[in-house]
Amino acid sequence: MRSLLPILAVVAAIIALWYGATVWLNSQWSYDQAARAGVEISFSEMVSDTMAQERPVLPAPHQVALGLWQGVAGQKITSKRSLVYHGWITFSATMLGFAIGTGLGILLAVGIVHDKAMDMSVMPWAIASQTVPILAIAPMVIVVLGGPPLNVPPLLSKAVIAAYLTFFPVVVGMVKGLRSPDGMQLDLLSTYNASRGQTFWKLRLPASMPYLFASLKVAVAAAVVGTIVAELPSGAVAGLGARLLQGSYYGQTVQIWAALFAAATLAAGLVVIIGVIERSVLARMGMAR
Repeated sequence: MRSLLPILAVVAAIIALWYGATVWLNSQWSYDQAARAGVEISFSEMVSDTMAQERPVLPAPHQVALGLWQGVAGQKITSKRSLVYHGWITFSATMLGFAIGTGLGILLAVGIVHDKAMDMSVMPWAIASQTVPILAIAPMVIVVLGGPPLNVPPLLSKAVIAAYLTFFPVVVGMVKGLRSPDGMQLDLLSTYNASRGQTFWKLRLPASMPYLFASLKVAVAAAVVGTIVAELPSGAVAGLGARLLQGSYYGQTVQIWAALFAAATLAAGLVVIIGVIERSVLARMGMAR
């Protein structure tokens, strides 16, 4: 229970600051409406109004919570207004991109560790690729892949952007992990006349597991971001990114915040799942922390 108290205190402080910001940012609208009607409102009436505006500048926490509840439990999951429906679309592209990026990242890391030329040539390009803003590259990728003659399905187009953000953390983490065995361990296998393949499977790969799972947690969260960014310029009608875009078009700030929290929940859930798998795998390998 004591370990929860600091967390609860931080959450309470954030909520209190959020409510304060809600009153501050929405108060101008309340006063403007009262002035147009030729009436004066008290401070308490103003505070009450800022908490219930239909299109507030900053929705109150309870408005966002209600929007989440209505989006998750208040709609059929097949409804175009359901956050479950939109979340599934985003989740599908995220996991496909995550799988592609993870596989590519692991293969590149293995090549970089075992090939000096690849280390000198591929690694700098992998680093340079991350200097390109995702907001700049996403529209180009969507247009090139989605239009003729390629006509790639939207799911795969979005997955490419997710993979783009996924592979770099995996490459960096896996390279670090594969190089983590010290010289004494490598020399010991050399005295046993172990081949490069045996060294990889018996020493390098097991030693890289903690590094791999740490990078996967970063990568899966980045994959969610990549998918949502890919949904914004593509004119998508489904997905959490599309939900954000629709909310911005019509000034539905509660809808925007509800979609944001749904995306954050999705990313956090995926990170937790990877953490559970990590504990299970490391425990089986005798590396539980």
